[in-house]
This record gives sequence, structure tokens and C-alpha cells, in this order.
Amino acid sequence: MTTWTFDEPTREALRAFLTARGIAPGAMVIAPIGDGHSNLTFRIDIEGRAVVLRRPPPPPLPPGSNDVLREAGFLAAVGGAGLPVPEVLATGETGAVFDVPFYVMGMIDGVVLTETRKAPLDEAAAAPAMAEALVAAMAQLHAIDWTRTTLAAKARPEAFNLRHFRIFRRMVDDGAGGVLPPYARVAAWLEANVPEPSGATIIHNDLRLGNVMWAPQAPARIAAILDWELATVGDPLLDLAYLVCSVPRAGATHTPVQDLSAALIAPDTPEPAALVARYFELSGRAPADMAWYQAMVLFKLATLYRYSRLAGHDPYFIEEHEDRFLAEAAFYCRD
Repeated sequence: MTTWTFDEPTREALRAFLTARGIAPGAMVIAPIGDGHSNLTFRIDIEGRAVVLRRPPPPPLPPGSNDVLREAGFLAAVGGAGLPVPEVLATGETGAVFDVPFYVMGMIDGVVLTETRKAPLDEAAAAPAMAEALVAAMAQLHAIDWTRTTLAAKARPEAFNLRHFRIFRRMVDDGAGGVLPPYARVAAWLEANVPEPSGATIIHNDLRLGNVMWAPQAPARIAAILDWELATVGDPLLDLAYLVCSVPRAGATHTPVQDLSAALIAPDTPEPAALVARYFELSGRAPADMAWYQAMVLFKLATLYRYSRLAGHDPYFIEEHEDRFLAEAAFYCRD
């Protein structure tokens, strides 16, 4: 877990920033929340009110990641369209308080689940309900008309799948125009089979169990979708592939991302293929072959885990996880 401390000058600058924006001046109690493997998140209690601050971790950072002001923009856009997300209260540019940008959002009451279920969703019946809720939330997200939001001015959905692949291929370049050997087979198959985008929607790009907050009472209901740092406008099937690739299957070998969604394992939880079918039913989109998208997601995760491991600032990434993702990706690379 990557941590960050607030020295007294920083605390005073933050207090002045919050006071100037009417966000509850007064004595502050600051504590980190979450696992801290991406952007850093802190709860700030100020005289009976709680808010949440998000800022990037220390560098180096993977390309295109950890842009918290961009993340705040996506939160405002999807929240304005009715998706359950925290309210953005303020944004701060580099130098306003820290040597990095940040934003402050409202605190939402709820529970985040990963490896195990806990109250109020500790019953086995909660797992299939959570899986259903995740798919329904994704269908709701993809139904938002992004052309009517502030995202329209900057979105570049054209040739999205090819551009997305090339971003992550570059991260495993061997320095001679090729790809590092462990990644070569999957990369070659992906490059040879890039599909035209199935459409363009707002995509979360990291929608899985651990990035959702559940209401503090049963039945399973999403209180907020969190961690929008990788959101963009692109092919919705890539978003769907990430979600289903994060769902573990009972009795199967799991990737690290599936390990972090083990709370979904229960006798009646739908298999990934059933979740895909449910998405197409809810979204009204035409069913499509998901193999390229699932292989792409797993290739991408392998490159990101390698990058973070080599960066060396988070002990979670010390272990080499890449082979687990690549083995799963190879399953979808059909000749």
C-alpha cells in the first residue's frame, strides 16, 4: 500500500483551501482509506462532516493513469446523468495545496467488498445479486449520452481499439521493435484481430467489485461507483470484458484481479458468459464475440502489473503476477 503524510504546512494549506470553498472549516482529522494501489484516497473529518480527498501517488506513473482532474470530470458527467457516484465538491490544480492536482468529493456511507462478504451482504444469496447489480450499472453507464456532456469536446472514440492496444504494446516493447517474449504471442494475436469499435460510450475501464460501494443494508444495492481514473469514451465491449474478466469462477485458477473479487463466489453466481448475455439483454446491444476484448483486458493488466512491479513503490506489486494474466489471455487467442 502506498501512503502519504500531511505535514503541518500542508495541513494548513489544505484547511485554507477547504475554508475558501465553504467545505466546513475547522480542525481536521485525516486518515487514509482504501488499498492505495492507484490514486491515494483520504477521509477528512471536519467538525461533524466527512469529505474525501483524492490525489495521485508518487511517480513514476503508468501512461494515461492517475489524472485526478480528468477523473473528477467524469464523476461530474456521469453523476449529472443519474449514475450513483460521489459528488465532486472542489478541484485543486498543482500548487494549490500539493505538488500534484487533487479533488475533494462527498463522503458516502456504505461498504466495499473484495475477498469476503460481510454484513449486510454476508449471505451467499448476496453474491449473485451483486453480480447482477454490477452488470446493470454498466448497462446504465453505457446508456448515458456522452455527446451531451462536457466530455464531448475532448473525446476521441475513433479507432479506439487499435489505439488502446498500441498504448499497452509500447509498454512491453523489447527495444528493437518487437515485444518482450512472454507477451509476444498474445500481442501478435491481438494486433492481427483488432475489431472495429462496436460503438462509443463512456466506459469506466476498471469496473469491478472492489471499485463499488454497497448500501449499508440488504438487499444488494450500489451506493456509489468509485475510482474513475481510467475512464474514457470508447468501445463499451472493452468495459464489459474487464468486468467479466474480474469475476472469479469457483474451482478455477484465479488472476490477481479475480482474487480481489472472491466475495462474488457463491453457488448461484452466474458464470461470466451468463453475465455477458445479461448485459446484452439489459443494454439492448447486439450480442458480439468477446474473445478479443477479454484477451485485450488481460494483456493490458499484465503490462500494468509489470510496470507497477518495476516501479517498485508499492509492495503489493513485488510478486510477479504477469504470467497469470497472460495464461488467461492465451485462452481467448483463437487461431
